[in-house]
Amino acid sequence: MKTYTNVKDLGNLQEAVKEALEVKKNRFAYKHLGMDKTCLMIFFNSSLRTRLSTQKAAMNLGMNTMVLDVNQGAWKLETERGVIMDGDKPEHILEAIPVMGCYCDIIGVRAFAQFENKADDYSEKILNQFIKYSGKPVFSMEAATGHPLQAFADLITIEEYKTKPRPKVVLTWAPHPRALPQAVPNSFADFMNEADVDFVITHPKGYELAEQFVRGAKVEYDQRKAFEGADFIYAKNWAAYQDPNYGKILSKDMDWTVNTEKMGLTNNANFMHCLPVRRNMIVSDDVIESPQSIVIPEAANREISAQVVLKRMLESL
Repeated sequence: MKTYTNVKDLGNLQEAVKEALEVKKNRFAYKHLGMDKTCLMIFFNSSLRTRLSTQKAAMNLGMNTMVLDVNQGAWKLETERGVIMDGDKPEHILEAIPVMGCYCDIIGVRAFAQFENKADDYSEKILNQFIKYSGKPVFSMEAATGHPLQAFADLITIEEYKTKPRPKVVLTWAPHPRALPQAVPNSFADFMNEADVDFVITHPKGYELAEQFVRGAKVEYDQRKAFEGADFIYAKNWAAYQDPNYGKILSKDMDWTVNTEKMGLTNNANFMHCLPVRRNMIVSDDVIESPQSIVIPEAANREISAQVVLKRMLESL
């Protein structure tokens, strides 16, 4: 594996999940693969789970790890071509990337959507420059349009907690005070559409996701109807994707908050969220603290999803 940016990079999903569960049984069985190898993790945006889980996964594999926070302790990087660099950015990303590549064997990149230019965000300009110019395998630690490490962990978690062969999985929009990228719901949809699940997306009108991620999934605008008989509820906010409202908040309707009454419509569904979560906006206290909440095991599986990706990249060196 030379790049990891979407579900297709994993190949056969059943085999990938099987490999993940084997890795989880013995996290140190492949330590020899990373001996004397270095993973460089580059953060243009803040992180808790991604930083810790990916670093732990690399160490499980015997790798050295280096972490670079681009906006703290490093030169500010110019990302546009053709600009006169007379501002506060003394280094261009086109020099910085190959230099970074000199110091490591694998690179992870985290760079969120800016909501300034939809074409730039959905072309994954920053991530793709690392893929093009670093000369090293590159994996996404959340990009403008996707978070494949999270979605892989979500799939592993569903596999562990499902009680029937083909569970009903519902991705529901929920309110939030800030405009959030579509990366997590995009990747969750990307994975669920390839997995053996009955997948439904529910959100207010105006919050339709990009067709490349929705594909054939059922979209239901009535949240309560979508919840009926569900086995897993995955709550997440995202800002509008469709023009002319790209990156905007269209609604803060608290009627979309996941609460006990709505969970009562489900088939005793497990509640999922990628974290961090705004309590009593995204989900009520009683739901996230209930026995059906699996947000902590879900977060724990971030280590496993990252380790499988790094393992496969090391095997390809």
